[in-house]
Amino acid sequence: MSKSDSFLRPLTRYGFLAAAAFVAVAAFAAWQLPARAAEEAVVIPAPSIDEKPAAASEKAIFAGGCFWGVQGVFQHVNGVTNAVSGYSGGDKDTAHYEMVGSSQTGHAETVEITYDPSKVTYGQLLQVFFSVAHNPTQLNYQGPDHGTQYRSTIFVANGEQQKIAESYIAELDKAKLFSGPIVTTLEPFKAFYPAEGYHQDFLTLNPDYPYIVFNDLPKVANLKQMFPGLYRDTPVLVSEVKS
Repeated sequence: MSKSDSFLRPLTRYGFLAAAAFVAVAAFAAWQLPARAAEEAVVIPAPSIDEKPAAASEKAIFAGGCFWGVQGVFQHVNGVTNAVSGYSGGDKDTAHYEMVGSSQTGHAETVEITYDPSKVTYGQLLQVFFSVAHNPTQLNYQGPDHGTQYRSTIFVANGEQQKIAESYIAELDKAKLFSGPIVTTLEPFKAFYPAEGYHQDFLTLNPDYPYIVFNDLPKVANLKQMFPGLYRDTPVLVSEVKS
């Protein structure tokens, strides 16, 4: 089921005009109200082990449901210099939205995060990923979106990332801070394929889009409330990053 279908099906039940008026109010409210439990945000500790930065720029590759919201969250994190929506886990030939949506290509909707480890660490990015960017207890779905392309996955690029992620998942499961066990998988990173241009910066460019209002704006609000030291108001956009 696509993101648009999953929202528009219930939308038609109430009438488009009434829903549009409600969306305008909800969009404002999502930014003004404090985080709520319904948004699945969970207060969790930082990982006990973290990376030892050896480069001026590093990358983290996360999949946590629809990439619109995951990208939108990390674009508001201090130290992130770029966050690109795309696909990982499958072949280049099938790394296209309509094909990935079939759940048959092996891909996950993924965000490639480029960051400065002197300002934000891999462990801190994981903390944001698990606490506000998605719900790590949902197997092969996130909210209204179902299919393996919406799975919770960390694509690890090296042994250090593998060690940090494995250790952190074990710590969080032991602490029993979530409503169920963490189902996030670790997969070796092989390739990342940027998504189509209309998917990039989608949250920022479409703040009134119904799916964004109900599913993703609360995540950014939670980031601001729960991680004030990491949050920045102005997101880093793909369209503004110089290649």
